[in-house]
Amino acid sequence: MEISLLGPLTAEVRGASVVPTAAKPRQILALLGIHANRVLPVRTLMEEIWGAEPPHSALATLHTYILQLRRRLTTAMGPDTTVGAKGVLVTQYGGYRWEAPPGAVDVTRYEALVAAGRAASEASRHEVASGCFREALALWRGPALVDVRIGPVLRIEVARLEESRLGVLERCLEADLRLGRHVELLSELVELIGHHPLHEGLHAQCMTALYRAGRPWQALDVYQALRRRLVEELGLEPSPRLRRLHQAVLAADPALDEREAPGAGARSALLDRLTG
Repeated sequence: MEISLLGPLTAEVRGASVVPTAAKPRQILALLGIHANRVLPVRTLMEEIWGAEPPHSALATLHTYILQLRRRLTTAMGPDTTVGAKGVLVTQYGGYRWEAPPGAVDVTRYEALVAAGRAASEASRHEVASGCFREALALWRGPALVDVRIGPVLRIEVARLEESRLGVLERCLEADLRLGRHVELLSELVELIGHHPLHEGLHAQCMTALYRAGRPWQALDVYQALRRRLVEELGLEPSPRLRRLHQAVLAADPALDEREAPGAGARSALLDRLTG
């Protein structure tokens, strides 16, 4: 049994899809999948489908949607299964729970890899951190739940996941920069700042990579282009973090050339001050 939410919604049992074609049952399946192995209150499911003012028939209609999901499960599981549909889509007091085995939901795998990457990063094990973050990012197949109608509850979950994805990408790039992979990262970073033209963190990483690759003039161009956009679109100057980095590039600060290495604590602290 597998559920994938980091992209188009897929859910398979024994190789057969159990994803409904109707919009509202798809919403329910997506929400149950994101909260796999946790009880999802009926009230939350109703809010996702109908918002703050559900119709009088909402509870009965919700029960119908649950029944439809269980029928799809029963068909996919076949007659020889030891666990029935009610053992997967479980009724509990006040709500429902999707029972998923370990590793069956991509969101759960993603969050476990991210946690492992953060722990490795905090321990300065940047090679391990980069590997965990890259593996987590590889689970994404496009925007989360791109083919599911999104209500108020799922909207929050999707926004959380997408924000996490960008943060993990930034952490991954930081680990790679500390490993001296600036040349390998350049094309990725240039593309990323094109997609995120106001994201200061990605611009700082792009500037650092360009400087280390012997292209300080391009690092300064990246800064000036971002500054123009911030002023024109938001009426803001770059943050102190980015201004410090700009000054470091102008001054050819040797801290910008340092990768993480044993005994480089003072240099790392200075680089953190400039780019973090």
